Amino acid sequence: MRRLPLQGRTLALLAFIVPLLALFVFVGLRSGPLAPVAVTLATVQSRALAPALFGIGTVEARYTYRIGPTAAGRVERLDVDVGDRVDAGQVLGAMDPVDLDDRVRALDSAFKRAGATLREAEARQAYAQAQARRYEKLLLARSISEETVTTKRQELQIADAVLSAAREEVDRARAEREALIAQRRDMRLVAPVDGVVVLRDVEPGSTVVAGQAVVELIDPASLWINVRFDQLSAAGLATALPARIVLRSRDGEALAGRVFRIEPKADAVTEETLAKVVFETVPRPLPPVGELAEVTVDLPGLPAAPVIPNAAIRREGGKTGAWRIGDGELRFVPLVLGATDLDGLIQVREGLADGDRVVLYSEKAITARSRVRVVERIGGAP
Repeated sequence: MRRLPLQGRTLALLAFIVPLLALFVFVGLRSGPLAPVAVTLATVQSRALAPALFGIGTVEARYTYRIGPTAAGRVERLDVDVGDRVDAGQVLGAMDPVDLDDRVRALDSAFKRAGATLREAEARQAYAQAQARRYEKLLLARSISEETVTTKRQELQIADAVLSAAREEVDRARAEREALIAQRRDMRLVAPVDGVVVLRDVEPGSTVVAGQAVVELIDPASLWINVRFDQLSAAGLATALPARIVLRSRDGEALAGRVFRIEPKADAVTEETLAKVVFETVPRPLPPVGELAEVTVDLPGLPAAPVIPNAAIRREGGKTGAWRIGDGELRFVPLVLGATDLDGLIQVREGLADGDRVVLYSEKAITARSRVRVVERIGGAP
């Protein structure tokens, strides 16, 4: 008689615990650590890809001219400023000649004196030559002695030597004068080509050394983009391929360009391939040198092949592949991948066939033992 209340309490306790335990197991299997992993799927489709490369680069000038003096001196004047367009041969400024003008005038006088000395030596040589010929004739006629003719011959030789020295003096004076005139001419800072002034490094009155740049010019027609591409996706990059250039200052405006050359030396640190991309038409106004630009290079189209979104690519055990779902089985399949496009599709050369379904996104990492639940969308995934 006393066992009945005890059994009733036990039954009541079991009636409470069993549903609670069932609810716990149900919740654990549905939303706990044992719950299926929510995944979205993508279907392998065969389609043609239009691959492209995307890279970041900077605006540079192929031809840059740093104009400065060939000798140390002080800047006397500068006639141009940054942003000015100049023509080939235009004088941009000048260095202070100091005493060069006085030295040129002194050499002018020295050159004139040397010329006068030369004319005098030529006259003496002509006279000595005439005398020598006349005395040669008199010697044939036995009118004078051999010693007199020898004296006239020596006088002619002396006149020839004096004439030669006078000519050398004239040449020396001329060379010194021309050298000073050239040095005076080098005091002018002259534009070698048509261009745009991009740098005015010093101001009038500043002292500069030989070879120091005073003004820097660029040829606007030589602007190009020094762009970097990831080596992993740079296969197929070649010269003359069309490109689209978006300057940072002109967001959204794509400018036509083409690959001018691929640098033979890559960046071993960043693992990037370097290339030069030129504008088909130089933009107006000119972009500043050093501005960042986004470059998209269109690669040759590829024939139809199986493709999947690159978001489905995973790395497991050091291998690259994707999780394939088929016949209720989840299996990691190693893949041999090909080219990609800018829409996020990647070509599958080996490992998958048309119609296969692969995991695109999963709410957490999955394994071959994971139970999955296919959904249309996971959180903020597209």
